[in-house]
Amino acid sequence: MSDTLTPGALELIEQPVIGDFSTVDARGRPHVTPVWIDHEGNDVIVNTVKGRAKARHVEAQPAVAVSIVDPEDPYHVVVFMGTVTEISTEGADDHIDRMAKKYLGKDSYPFRRPGEVRIKLRIRPERILNQPDSAAA
Repeated sequence: MSDTLTPGALELIEQPVIGDFSTVDARGRPHVTPVWIDHEGNDVIVNTVKGRAKARHVEAQPAVAVSIVDPEDPYHVVVFMGTVTEISTEGADDHIDRMAKKYLGKDSYPFRRPGEVRIKLRIRPERILNQPDSAAA
């Protein structure tokens, strides 16, 4: 267990692997959404649209978790638990375009809707679980 992204965790994040993003809704129930994930240094980045459930949830309760499973090895799992430390529109449109390149091979995000406002959620990991728990993971 750690609070720093290991080389194995970073390598997994840099692949086009879908993450499961867990938030807490207004009634205190878990809410899980598949998301594209990224990192900036030791922070995990999720991009969404202002007003969506996950955005509303983190505004009210910033404690979150993200889990990712290596598609080549279903026993290589990384789970990040932490806090959304920043919600920002700055650079969010460019970021979703980079994510579209990573996940879809497209130069720009093809699913934009008129009037949507993209936001980046910056997650500061406070606890990182690697399975298998090794220096390589």
